Amino acid sequence: MSDLNALAERVAAALIARGETVAIAESSAGGLISAALLAVPGASKFYVGGAVVYTARARLTLMDIPQKAMDGLRSASEPYAVMLARVARKNLKATWGLSETGAAGPDGNRYGDAPGHCCSAVVSEEVSVSATLETGSDQRAPNMQAFAAFALEQLALTLEAQPDA
Repeated sequence: MSDLNALAERVAAALIARGETVAIAESSAGGLISAALLAVPGASKFYVGGAVVYTARARLTLMDIPQKAMDGLRSASEPYAVMLARVARKNLKATWGLSETGAAGPDGNRYGDAPGHCCSAVVSEEVSVSATLETGSDQRAPNMQAFAAFALEQLALTLEAQPDA
């Protein structure tokens, strides 16, 4: 968890310095992204909320994303990750949205992705960045840690690449 804590502190410092906020929508990381951010003292200055969007029911109920919005999309893809991040940001009125979706293992998902497959996205009003990680591992807990670290690193790099607000 120490890597996640260091990444969360890096993200928190950047967000606090900028006076910005983040909303989280995570799936296969199982809440580890939010837990890492909330472990940072002063989290209420930058963290506005998050959801573990693990099922279609959660997507509909927690994110208010109807099945129709999924037409042409599949879970565990970069376009889906972008949509999750956008909706989290919009619904929680945050500066940034961060999402993660994937297949932690030990099996792949029903879309044909192998265990260790993760897509993450970072969005703001002007920015939309997404990326895919393949760990090559079928170990669930280490993959969950890797997915959370991947998403937090993506957010940190995106924040560091942006001019100060």
